Amino acid sequence: SPFHTFSNEPEESKEHPVIVEEEYRVVEVYRTTITAYSSTVDQTNSEPFITASGSWVEDGIVATNFLPFNTKIRIPAYFGDKVFVVKDRMNRRYTDRVDIWFETRSQAKNFGIKYTEIEILEEV
Repeated sequence: SPFHTFSNEPEESKEHPVIVEEEYRVVEVYRTTITAYSSTVDQTNSEPFITASGSWVEDGIVATNFLPFNTKIRIPAYFGDKVFVVKDRMNRRYTDRVDIWFETRSQAKNFGIKYTEIEILEEV
């Protein structure tokens, strides 16, 4: 509106974040090896906090070589409905596995190696 109303409320209390729950459908189920990594130079490269797609690492990022960047997946056997996003790549010798980013090396080591189904998702 071109008319501004004045208020004594701080600016941040006027705005309420909108949380949008995205819905997905499963387009493919794929059995693969799941491993884990953290942001250390010996597990990544000289820029351990920046993914191959150029984004900063964060919870929910996975690396894989067989899916395009920004593909969304779920790993239901271990993470239920949590959605992961492909933002990183692995060493090229790994053509069919998924590597989950963890904040610490001990979390990654504790996850270990699993063989399970992933769901490849599409937004609806």
